[in-house]
This record gives sequence, C-alpha cells and structure tokens, in this order.
Amino acid sequence: MNIHHLNCGSVRQIEATYDGPLPAHAVSHCLLVETDSDGLVLIETGLGLDNVRNPGGTLDTDWVEMVQPVLAEEETAVRQIALLGYSPDDVRHIIVTHLDVDHSGGLPDFPDAQVHVLAAELEAAIVEAPNPRYRPAHWAHNPKWVPYTPEPGEEWFGFTSVQPKGLPPEIRLVPLGGHTAGHTGVAVHEGDRWLLHCGDAYYYHRELETDPHPHPMLDIVQTRSEVHRDLRLGTQARLRELVRDHGDEVSVFSAHDPWELDRYR
Repeated sequence: MNIHHLNCGSVRQIEATYDGPLPAHAVSHCLLVETDSDGLVLIETGLGLDNVRNPGGTLDTDWVEMVQPVLAEEETAVRQIALLGYSPDDVRHIIVTHLDVDHSGGLPDFPDAQVHVLAAELEAAIVEAPNPRYRPAHWAHNPKWVPYTPEPGEEWFGFTSVQPKGLPPEIRLVPLGGHTAGHTGVAVHEGDRWLLHCGDAYYYHRELETDPHPHPMLDIVQTRSEVHRDLRLGTQARLRELVRDHGDEVSVFSAHDPWELDRYR
C-alpha cells in the first residue's frame, strides 16, 4: 500500500511551546491510502469544496470565528487527489475518526464512497437532537454509511479493534473514546510498522511525552469539546503507554498538529 499524508484544511496559526519549531497553521491531517484491490481509502476528509465556496451555509459561524479556516480550494482532498491523477470515483472507502465539522466537510465530494464510522458517532450526529458541532450539510447527499459497534475480540496492541468491511486487515479501526460519542483512531500497516491516526484523541505531540505538556490554545479547544473528560484523559494515558512500549512498532499522530504532519511529509 502507498500512503499519502495530506493537509485538507489549514486553520489559525499557532505557536510552538518550546524553542525550535516556527509558528504554523494548525492542519487537518488526512491519509490517502492506495490499496492493491480496494481502490483508494481516504482517512478523514477535512474541509470540502462546499465549505470553501459557501462557508456561511455549511459551517458554524462560531466555529469559523474561533478557528479561522483558510478555506483554500487547493487544500481540499478532492483537488489534491486529482493532482495525484485520480478521480473522486476512485475513492471507494472513507474512514472518519468522528463527524465534527472539520473531519466530515469533504464527504459530499465523494458521494459514491462507503463511509466507515462508529455507530455511536453516527447516532450522535444524525439521530439525536441537533448539536452545533455537527453540520447536516455534510451528509445531505445521503452517504453510504457503514457503522460499527466495537465488541470484545481481536485486540490491537491491547486496544479493542474493528476490521472495516471490504478492506484489508492492514487497516483497522481502534476506538479512542472521550472526544465525541463514537471517536475512533485508524491504524494502517505500512512496511514494517503501523501508523495510528488518533484523530482528536490528543491535539499536540507533547501531550504524549512522559511528562505531558498540552498546548495552551489547543487544550482549550479539546477540553471544551470533550464529551467525557475521564475517558479522554484515560485514552491519552493509554496512548502514552503505547508510545513507550511499542514506539518501535507504531507511529502515532493526531489530526491537527502541524509539526507532526511535517515529520511525515
């Protein structure tokens, strides 16, 4: 499998909290996976064409004011995939860690793709009372949802895991609770190691250090948006253990840390 690391939505510029890295725009770190037999798999969608062209109709006003999205059409997944020589129809599967506005905005650009998501997240976004963190415009095209309910079974480095339907065993859902009702990480095997896209389970690479240092600005965002504080903090503790015990086998990264994305690019 060939894996591309994409930024599908720059937002406001943030400072590093230590000497070295320059300030950078926070990102929407997505993966495009070229599989041998299952077409393209897009992990996360970032912001899409509708968001860029009609932010007032597709994005929450308070969210736009807070995060200051750049809204550049060339950053959308569909445009970046075209530059790689593919069409939207080549994206047969999409996996979202959750359905917050900046993770689901590109769904309408790939209307024929199957969208893999935890059932609890889908219920929170669509079935329950309206919640401003979710944007119905992102699924007005009636996506081909493929929901999952995690059950005891095959583990992945001590975490519960789910095998997405129709995808190879090199791709796994790894539920990482606390940020939303059905938040999941996505593991992809590349070469001799695994990549774990942690979504919004944490926001800043220094949170996974032995002595964790949250980012002052990003920590405000993650604490305001958490649905279960103890579960979120427990998830981060387990991720620190994963890095400590299996850092030679697993590389982890989050959705919005620009310095992590730079490492992979």
